[in-house]
Amino acid sequence: MTGFSKAATLVTGAALAVAIPLGAYAAQGGAGDTPDGAQSGDVAILLTALDDEYKAEATYAAVLEKFGSDVRPFVNIIRAEQRHSDMAKAELDRLGAQYPRDNPYLGTIAAPDTLLVACETGIVAEQENIALYDRLLPTVADAQVHDVLSKLQWASQDRHLPAFQRCVDRGGTMGGGWGRGRGRGWGRGG
Repeated sequence: MTGFSKAATLVTGAALAVAIPLGAYAAQGGAGDTPDGAQSGDVAILLTALDDEYKAEATYAAVLEKFGSDVRPFVNIIRAEQRHSDMAKAELDRLGAQYPRDNPYLGTIAAPDTLLVACETGIVAEQENIALYDRLLPTVADAQVHDVLSKLQWASQDRHLPAFQRCVDRGGTMGGGWGRGRGRGWGRGG
């Protein structure tokens, strides 16, 4: 099995393992607590997005625990995933919905064997996240929810995915740059 296949298996297995709890949560009334049908649909969409953000955070936390708390790009991206969860939670709060406040997946996902496989896993996870938002966004009724989810998709597509691709291009080694500039001298006077 190739590293990329292993990465896809890790992400797919994690997705199956973690999708059940939030899905069960929604079925128990998390998404049904709103009287408006469109609003209820948007709550279910936000729960799906929150589940995906929680899963990503837990995956990247496992990598940081295994390889060190300052390993890039994971140290930066995990903070972004936490902000993304907070954005989804803020919308769920605005809509008066219930949801799991704490990430139920932290500590339940194993890190890959190498940083290269971890970065390949990140690529697969971000590609799946982008595809998820491609499916969800056309069904969102609330303009504010749509705006938030569009921002989350943009971050995955334009920030996280390229960072993981750079990591894979370097063979899983972390670059010596200062971030943000994508190796083009930003912040170094050049």
